[in-house]
Amino acid sequence: MSKQSVICTQPRKNLESNGVSAEAQHLSSGGQVPSQLVPVTSSSRGKAMAPSKQPKKQEGSSKESVEYRQRRERNNLAVRKSRLKSKQKAQDTQQRVTELKEENERLEAKIKLLSKELSVLKDLFLEHAHGFTESRNAGHEPSNMGQ
Repeated sequence: MSKQSVICTQPRKNLESNGVSAEAQHLSSGGQVPSQLVPVTSSSRGKAMAPSKQPKKQEGSSKESVEYRQRRERNNLAVRKSRLKSKQKAQDTQQRVTELKEENERLEAKIKLLSKELSVLKDLFLEHAHGFTESRNAGHEPSNMGQ
């Protein structure tokens, strides 16, 4: 058995007694349930609004209320904590940059030292190899000259 979907291009204007559109009730009773039903008001023209776009309730949100003060304090603490965390992360990153620069300088100095050592060893090897070939050639020459 397959479900058939009916697409209606006209928004439904009829509201049930509880203020929820018939379409929203139909969806909630069917196989597809919306994440949250939103009451339809005359200003929304039959369209459901996302929870973040709903108008905020004015009761309890006055600047003198205890709830408002508590929310502000929690928010201020969260902001302070976030800024401290951000500062700490920046300091840690800067320290890591400094350490890596120092390590890079040490490694570059080591490269120079090892390059000089390699050059000296190459020269010694070439001297030794050159001397070895000359002594071999010198050893063969007297026998050839005698003939």
